[in-house]
Amino acid sequence: MKLLPLLLLSAGALLWFVAANALLPLAAWPDALVPAGERSVAEIRLVFGLIPRAVVALLVGAALGLAGALLQRVLRNPLADPTVLGVSAGAQLALVCATLFAPALLAQGRLPVALAGAAASAALVFIIGQRRGFEPARMVVVGMLVGLMASSLATALTLAHGQYLLSLVIWNGGSLVQQDWSAVIRLAFALGVCLVLALGLIRPMQLLAIGADTAGALGLRVGLIRLIVIAVAVLLTAMVSAEVGLIGFIGLAAPTIVRTLGLRTETTRLLACMAAGAGLLLLCDSGVLLIDHAVGEMFPVGAVTGLIGGPLMLWLLPRLSGRTPPASAETTATPQTGSAWQPLAVLAVLLVAGSLIGLALGRGPGGWSFLQAGDIAAFLPLRLPRLVAAIAAGALLAGAGAILQRTTSNPLASPEVMGVSAGAALGFGLAVFFVPMPQPWMFLIATALGGAVVLLIVARAAMKAGLPSERILLMGLALSALASAVLSAMMAGGDARAWIILTWLAGSTSAIGMVEAVILMALAVLLMIFSLLAARWLTVLPLGVGIASALGLSRFARVSLFLIAGVATGTATVLVGPVSFVGLMAPHIARRIGLNSAAAFTAGAMLIGGFLMMLADAGSRLAAFPYELPLGLFATLIGTPWLLLTMTRQTR
Repeated sequence: MKLLPLLLLSAGALLWFVAANALLPLAAWPDALVPAGERSVAEIRLVFGLIPRAVVALLVGAALGLAGALLQRVLRNPLADPTVLGVSAGAQLALVCATLFAPALLAQGRLPVALAGAAASAALVFIIGQRRGFEPARMVVVGMLVGLMASSLATALTLAHGQYLLSLVIWNGGSLVQQDWSAVIRLAFALGVCLVLALGLIRPMQLLAIGADTAGALGLRVGLIRLIVIAVAVLLTAMVSAEVGLIGFIGLAAPTIVRTLGLRTETTRLLACMAAGAGLLLLCDSGVLLIDHAVGEMFPVGAVTGLIGGPLMLWLLPRLSGRTPPASAETTATPQTGSAWQPLAVLAVLLVAGSLIGLALGRGPGGWSFLQAGDIAAFLPLRLPRLVAAIAAGALLAGAGAILQRTTSNPLASPEVMGVSAGAALGFGLAVFFVPMPQPWMFLIATALGGAVVLLIVARAAMKAGLPSERILLMGLALSALASAVLSAMMAGGDARAWIILTWLAGSTSAIGMVEAVILMALAVLLMIFSLLAARWLTVLPLGVGIASALGLSRFARVSLFLIAGVATGTATVLVGPVSFVGLMAPHIARRIGLNSAAAFTAGAMLIGGFLMMLADAGSRLAAFPYELPLGLFATLIGTPWLLLTMTRQTR
């Protein structure tokens, strides 16, 4: 087991050798490396393409493995990695903005731009996290929110500039294609510097592992050490983003693999994380090369890292040794203080009032205006279905998130984190690619099944292995990476159907009719009724599996809740896209305004989710008239800043 990183490296090297030999037989390699005359095209591709590409894969994988290990170690958080904490999304947004609006900034290379974006995101995440002592659950929530906001903006900008669409989609997927050795030199230099810094920080990180208060009492400058370690991780992430685009999951998978090995020294663990990350990425990229040779289709490697890393993490998680950080106070049931009816009534009034304003408010060549009495009959059939659908979808997603957070006793649980949205999106993609002339009801069934299947897999594994909530989230992230990898691989092929999926991913209610809107609203009402009837389950489950079993709650209750949450997410997703971050934000907002009892918490979250999506739909319709912008962008921009602001006001 301790040789697993070396086995990954060996398997990746073997696959790469097979791909390289298919391009140019081994016997011809000496002439390619030391040419007697002019090189052939195959020799040029080997020397300046495949060989530097393999070295880049090793360097990038090692950099991401090291970055993930540093973040997890300094924050004492097994969920921390550059993607989960929003660092990669910050670099992505900065590079997309520079590409579209200020290409002159890229004249000196992409690293300064990527570094600025990654540093800005990291600074926001860690400033907020510091106010609660870098509590693991809080850090991941804030990182995900910042990442969602940045990635939503980047996606919206990408969709708004069609002339750059294909290149930005491929770059966002991560591409290791090389034409010379310049990237190898830059990556090797930066990685070498960061590795030296990391090795010099080993002793301070060991002191941090015993607790910040104890380390501070021993004379360690805790804040400075954290800042330096985080800066090294940010530099590694920005370097990777600048050179090859977005490569996800490696920074989470490599440290998870190494934690199963039981290595004793910190130096050995860091080096093993680098080896595991390098081997995992080389294995993925070599597989991409073999697929290209077999079928003539080249996929961005970042789109397929989850195909290997996801199943590997699913296999390793039950074998993971060691304790996870203690749960947040938010993961336990909190008694309801005061009446819940007043805030619920206020939320309902706001939702109704906002809906009436949204129906009447419009924008035309003459500017903003309200509909006149004579215009209502003409515009109501256009605006009412999308308004009803947006509210219902937001309520379904928020209700699913509230159920998942109560069922798993974890404030991080949401359709996106648990892999439900990725499963639903994969179901939609499979229907687009493999069902001839799919009908709307086929999409509904495919997305609902995709979301439900992912949640049932998580629920079965969690109950069978008795995993703690943090590892359940890791399992959800692994399944999400696997489903997203399959979907990205299908989209990266350049098929015209990929644009259907890409547009749908941004979220839109413009094509929804009244029948679909009524179906969504009926499902939202049924979910509300079910959550009220299941209030006892949702009250007892946060107390822990042992107490819940002692009080007579069977596995059927937990499985039923998982299944309902998966179906609710899938049905909402098929009509408005996977804007499931509402499922993370709305329950947190409900908790912030004092809705703590199970019934009030779920009902309030659904009302808040409907309100957020109602505002998002109005913003997407009106902000850039006569064009419509992505629904997901506005839902993120409305809910995320408010939630981040409330978190900054929380004192330690």
